[in-house]
Amino acid sequence: MARKMSIILVFLFLFTAVMTGCGGSSGEAGGKKVINVALWDENVKDTVNKSIELYKKKHPDVEVKVTYTPWADYWTKLKTSLAGNSGPDVFWMNGPNFYAYASKGWIKDLQPLIDESKLDTSVYTNALVNLYTYNDHLYGLPYFLDAVGLYYNKELFDKAGVSYPDGSWTWDTIEQNAAKLTDKQNGVYGYTALIDSQSGYYDLIHQAGGYIISEDKTKSGFDSPEALSAFQWEKKLMDQGYSPNAQQQLETKPLQLFGSGKAAMFPAISVSAPELYKLLGDKLGVAPLPAGKQKATIVHGLSWAMNEKTKHQQEAWDLIQVLSGKEGEQYLAESGFSIPAYKGTEEGWLKSIPSLDLKVFVDSLDFAVPYPVSERTAEWQDVETKELQDAYLGKKSFEEALKTIADKMNEILAEEKKD
Repeated sequence: MARKMSIILVFLFLFTAVMTGCGGSSGEAGGKKVINVALWDENVKDTVNKSIELYKKKHPDVEVKVTYTPWADYWTKLKTSLAGNSGPDVFWMNGPNFYAYASKGWIKDLQPLIDESKLDTSVYTNALVNLYTYNDHLYGLPYFLDAVGLYYNKELFDKAGVSYPDGSWTWDTIEQNAAKLTDKQNGVYGYTALIDSQSGYYDLIHQAGGYIISEDKTKSGFDSPEALSAFQWEKKLMDQGYSPNAQQQLETKPLQLFGSGKAAMFPAISVSAPELYKLLGDKLGVAPLPAGKQKATIVHGLSWAMNEKTKHQQEAWDLIQVLSGKEGEQYLAESGFSIPAYKGTEEGWLKSIPSLDLKVFVDSLDFAVPYPVSERTAEWQDVETKELQDAYLGKKSFEEALKTIADKMNEILAEEKKD
C-alpha cells in the first residue's frame, strides 16, 4: 500500500511540475505560447491591437497578452519584475531609463537578431537609433518620437498685427515680437520661456551651440558659456514681463496658460498637438523652433525592448518587428497619437489635424538632437531639477547652479565608467 501511495505521489508531483512548466511563468497556456507585453498608455490600445492581429496571421500558435500599467506605477513594477528574473517579454522603453536597464542586463541586445534578420535600421529616425544604442549595439527598436515645435495663437498675432512665425525666426525675432504680443493689462504674455528640459532649455542649449552631455557620455555641458547664455535669454524674457516667470509657471501649468489664450507662443512637443487643438481649435498654429547660433530640436521617443530572460525569444522578436514594422507604424500614424519612427510612414499623422502644419515637426528632424541620457540619468537630472528651480526662482545665480550641476554630473559620469 505504501509503495502504491508513493507511486501516486510521484505521479502527482510530475504532473504538477509539467503543468507549472506550461503555465504563466514559462509563457505557455492552453497549449499556446504566450507573449506578455507591457506599456503605459491606453490611447494606443487600438493601434497595438491591430498590429497584434497582423502578427497572429503568421503566429496562430501564439497568444499575446497586453497589460497597461499607469505611468506612476509602470517603472517600479517593471524594474521589480525584471530584477527578479520575470516580467513581460516585450515592453516600452524610454530614454531616461534605457542606459540603466541595458547596463544591468535586463533588456536583450537586439543586434544579433537584427543582423540575423538582415533588418535595415536606417529606416528609423537616426536620433532614436542613437538613443537606444548601447556599446554600439541596438537594444530597442524605435516606435514613435516627439520633436519640439513653436505653437502659437493666431488670434493674438492677428490682434497685435504681427506676422506668424516661420523657419527664419531667431531668438532676437522672438524677443522683438514677444514685446509686441505682450498685453500686460490683460495678462497676456508674448512668449513662454519654459522652465522645462525637453521643450525648453535642452533645446536652447543646443541652439546656443552647446550640449547637455558629450557624445562619449563623459562630460557635462551645463557649465559652458553656451548653456549660461540659454538661461540668461530665458530669464531676460521673464524679467521684461514677456514671459510668465518661474513662480507663475509653478502655480499654473504653461500649457493651461497658452490654452486659455494667455500666451501667444508656447514651445512644446509634437504629442501635445491634439490636446492644444482641443483647447484652441483653428486658432492654433505651429512653426519650427527659432534658431540661436544654430537650429536644434530635442528628439525623444519610445522603443520596444525585449526581456533578457524571455523564454520565447524568436516569437517576441517577430512581434517587435511587426509593432515597429512599416504596417505597424502606419497604424500608429493613422491613429494621430504621435510621429512614427519609421521614415515615410508619417502621412496619416500629418493628416490627423488638417488645419495644423504638422509637417513642421517632421522637417525639424533634419536638425534633431537625441534626448541626453547616460547610465544614471535619473541621478544627475534630480540635481539638475533642484538647482535650476532655485536659480529660476532667484535663490541662487545661474552660474552657481550650472557649476553645481556640472560638477555632480561629471562625478556621476566618472563613476559610471568605473562600474
